[in-house]
Amino acid sequence: MKEVSVDATGVRFSVLRGGKEVGHAYLYMLNNDLHNKPFGLLEDVYVDSNYRGEGVATELLEAVLKKAQEKCYKLIATSRNDGTRTAVHEWYTRLGFDNYGTEFRLNF
Repeated sequence: MKEVSVDATGVRFSVLRGGKEVGHAYLYMLNNDLHNKPFGLLEDVYVDSNYRGEGVATELLEAVLKKAQEKCYKLIATSRNDGTRTAVHEWYTRLGFDNYGTEFRLNF
């Protein structure tokens, strides 16, 4: 088995209101040999419960999408499909994401 390290970069986006961080999101850009650009992975989109419904998440995603369009060939966002995230999934769809299927993972 041969193992080769592959570089990746990440960007943390945050929204401030009155000097306080009220939301954040991470964009990780991961390289592979199949494409000349990395793919983006959207992770940990969070908005303080006191600021939900005020456009904070959309502001975050607009910044993430702009950066991902500049640097990546695709952007992946994962979300639980346990029946509790319907509104979140509808929001991703409104932002232009397609539902591509099932996520498989192992929690360590």
